[in-house]
Amino acid sequence: MPQSLSAVYIHLVFSTKERRPFLRDGTLRELLHSQIGGISKELGSAPIITGGVEDHVHLLARFGRTITQAEWVKELKRVSNLWLKENYSIRDFEWQGGYADFSVSASNLERVKTYIANQHEHHHKMNFQDELRTLLRRHKVEWDERYIWD
Repeated sequence: MPQSLSAVYIHLVFSTKERRPFLRDGTLRELLHSQIGGISKELGSAPIITGGVEDHVHLLARFGRTITQAEWVKELKRVSNLWLKENYSIRDFEWQGGYADFSVSASNLERVKTYIANQHEHHHKMNFQDELRTLLRRHKVEWDERYIWD
């Protein structure tokens, strides 16, 4: 086949360091989500939806063919961190060191989009740590509580 084609969808989740609520301001949060989507697009991974609440972000994207997951996440965090510090003077802002990402089948895209769009309602019932544990269980990912939170 002379052409390379790919349809890999990823649901990425990452938190602020120590889950500090840096993103309480709704306007700032929306601007950040837009910025993260733009960064992902520049990295060749077309964003579908970005969302989250005051202490974490969810991004659903069609993953690019020319970048690794680790490089993608590293650049998303690095560039968005700089953007927050330069444009909003949040000097002590940091993202957590790790992340979680999950494959999404084309048949589940709408469900995941709705899930990300409804983060505010979802987090009236569940905090980030419980949400991530639920996602990890659902995707059959093993983890060690000693190393998952920073």
